[in-house]
Amino acid sequence: MEDDAPVIYGLEFQARALTPQTAETDAIRFLVGTQSLKYDNQVILMDFQDTNNVISKNVLLHQVGEIWHMSTSPADKGVLATCYNKPSDSKVLTCAAVWRMPQELEPGGHESPDDSTSPTHTLELLCHLDDTSHGSTACVTWEPTGDGKKVISLADSHILLWDLQESSSQAVLASSASLEGKGQLKFTSGRWSPHHTGTQVATANDTTIRGWDTRSMSQIYCIENAHGQLVRDLDFNPNKQYYLASCGDDCKVKFWDTRNVTEPVKTLEQHSHWVWNVRYNHSHDQLVLTGSSDSRVILSNMVSISSEPFGHLVDDDDLSDQEERRPEGKSQEPPQDSVIATYEEHEDSVYAVDWSSADPWLFASLSYDGRLVINRVPRALKYHILL
Repeated sequence: MEDDAPVIYGLEFQARALTPQTAETDAIRFLVGTQSLKYDNQVILMDFQDTNNVISKNVLLHQVGEIWHMSTSPADKGVLATCYNKPSDSKVLTCAAVWRMPQELEPGGHESPDDSTSPTHTLELLCHLDDTSHGSTACVTWEPTGDGKKVISLADSHILLWDLQESSSQAVLASSASLEGKGQLKFTSGRWSPHHTGTQVATANDTTIRGWDTRSMSQIYCIENAHGQLVRDLDFNPNKQYYLASCGDDCKVKFWDTRNVTEPVKTLEQHSHWVWNVRYNHSHDQLVLTGSSDSRVILSNMVSISSEPFGHLVDDDDLSDQEERRPEGKSQEPPQDSVIATYEEHEDSVYAVDWSSADPWLFASLSYDGRLVINRVPRALKYHILL
């Protein structure tokens, strides 16, 4: 049964890390990482059965500390990376590690959806991704089209490219680069581009967005003052290779063409507080999700800058041809961007939103109070896009 009603699940701990299981394209599975100071932290596997709208969970103990960021391998369903807090000599460092989940937790495994009977499991540590000399790790991003052996971690002012050796039990630092400039420069987030044969990564630090070439670890573009305040998150358009979305503490979401970084292509100003997350839909890039400290999740239809502005896939070159060929007086109405829906099921800051890897019409959002909400793209819009 398919309807547009949200499915809400309350976790017992606070949480801010959410990721789909990227390599799992059959079952709808999200991973949530908890933040508890008193108890062992957990990576919780949330499996959603869309036939009956039921969420079942499996708990994996993450005994090393509070989870600030999580990402999953694009090639191996069982492998994930976490960034977590570790107290060390009067200060707290954020470390990163790569883990393996127990195999019996493959989706469709025989765990009971009833929490009272589901046993807890432990994550197997594969390797650490930090040499504490680099400082605290803000995030880990995997090479999206690779074999799951290349990851980049951002630690304070360092961008580090790691090569995970066979069975990921060892991480070798392949190359690195550092931010240069005055003051205490620190990365806040980064994304590996699915285009350019995996050779480009975008990072955010303070109000600046930078592009890097992973072959030489050199900077290829820089968008200074991309936002009026801290840039929180970035995401690449999966279908248009130069397009990048960003969001930040100025409450704005901006869309950039990295070939011309003087001005954003579009700016959205729908949120009333910091925007923590922006995510393009993997299949239909006009659908963009954002989550904010205003407790709202907004789904926008950015059709004018999508790869399907006229209802079919177009290249940047096709656009100029179409414009030239169109007879005067017969101009096609430009497609209108709009907010599709504003979701208000959360009562606390929404720190994470993400699309399912298995179902392009389904997404999850997570607020700090541990509330996970699963929503669907409104059916009318889904059929409008498909038909």
